[in-house]
Amino acid sequence: MLHRRQPLPPAGVATCSRCGTILYRSRRNSLDRTLAMAVCGLILFIIANLSPFLTLKFEGQTQETNLVTGVMELYRQGMVPIALLVLATGIAFPLLELTGLIYLLLPLKFDRTPWGMAGVFRVIRALQPWGMTEVFLLGILVSIVKLAGMATVIPGAALYAFLALIFVVAATAATLDPDIVWDRVKITL
Repeated sequence: MLHRRQPLPPAGVATCSRCGTILYRSRRNSLDRTLAMAVCGLILFIIANLSPFLTLKFEGQTQETNLVTGVMELYRQGMVPIALLVLATGIAFPLLELTGLIYLLLPLKFDRTPWGMAGVFRVIRALQPWGMTEVFLLGILVSIVKLAGMATVIPGAALYAFLALIFVVAATAATLDPDIVWDRVKITL
């Protein structure tokens, strides 16, 4: 059923008049919350990439790994398409989403309009389903369980930062009200 989009009061919800499904809802303080979550996510992303992810101890040898180590190992073993997929979905797309949101929302916070706002926002929205940090972490946890029988596995700060990053990225997507961006695009046109 076709509905006209109407402005909502604070904490308002728009539902389908035919089936009652929620179409959209008003999100209180969406700009500030989403911006705070995106900055927090970027900080966690930096920690997750610069700190040791796991340390493996086996027969007196110690090896530290980070997020990029797995991608490089896949590449070295000739699995280039898989390495590129892991790099894109586990590292590049989440980074682009977080930096893109900061690029858009920080100027909006100060009543400025960033250059290329509509295009950047479309790219962010297109990349959101492809940022699969939770799938990446699930693969890592399976690897930890398998490696635990062969070697001593010590989780690093990056593992905890990456775990927190998953929740922050989900919260960022949940708190974002796309209308705050699209309304500004309409004003600038």
